[in-house]
Amino acid sequence: MEYASNADDGTRIAYTVVGSGPPLLMVHGSFLTHTIWRTFGYVKALRGSRQLILIDSRGHGRSEKPHTPDAYAMGNIVGDLTAVLDAVGAPTVDYLGYSFGARAGLALTAAAPERVRSLAVGGGSHGAQAGAFDRLFFPGCADVLEQRGMDGFLQAWNSHRMFPIDAGTRAVFSANDALAMAAYIRACDADPGLSDAALQRFTQPSLFYVGSEDGTRLDDTQAAAALVPNSELHLIRGFDHATTMAASEEVLGVLQRFWDN
Repeated sequence: MEYASNADDGTRIAYTVVGSGPPLLMVHGSFLTHTIWRTFGYVKALRGSRQLILIDSRGHGRSEKPHTPDAYAMGNIVGDLTAVLDAVGAPTVDYLGYSFGARAGLALTAAAPERVRSLAVGGGSHGAQAGAFDRLFFPGCADVLEQRGMDGFLQAWNSHRMFPIDAGTRAVFSANDALAMAAYIRACDADPGLSDAALQRFTQPSLFYVGSEDGTRLDDTQAAAALVPNSELHLIRGFDHATTMAASEEVLGVLQRFWDN
């Protein structure tokens, strides 16, 4: 991994570059790292035709992990992305992001449209998301992270689930810094998001995709796609928010058709 520093607050962001071709910035979702793109086959499928810029978002993976909510303001996230692009020497990129990575991509496009050649985002939202993590995990999840750490969080989450947490998910989540994740959640709760007018000003070719069973993001994705001029919307049939990333064959098929147009 290499590192780029955000010019505004000095936070170091870990990234790696693989493959060759037109640059593609890939940004993962909450509580995960850049390795999720490898796990589900995206890197293997794309590295032969793309220069893949894979990052660990601040608070995640090998990037620095501030413990204050202000550090996770969306302006800082956008600064992280542009710092990585500058370090790589990529003035403009195609963008691919899922969940929080989709939200970050929308914010980057609004703030620095000259850096984004095309936009492909899945399972994201541009609006305010107060309480989203409480709905996704359980009420008061940030408090539990602060008071009981990641083990306590996983224990509480397990008690709210219909099925036990699988070993793979438990391992990925256990690697996180509990205080950083609590700060991250509080920042996401406070983020007002983008206005509808901001999305209406997008001029990039844009693709939105979402699982047909994604109860947390289906409506949000459809609403965002309706605002962006000439955008495409694709439903990944039979998948929800947690499993759409794993539907790589379906998602890659949609992406390739989008990029080939």
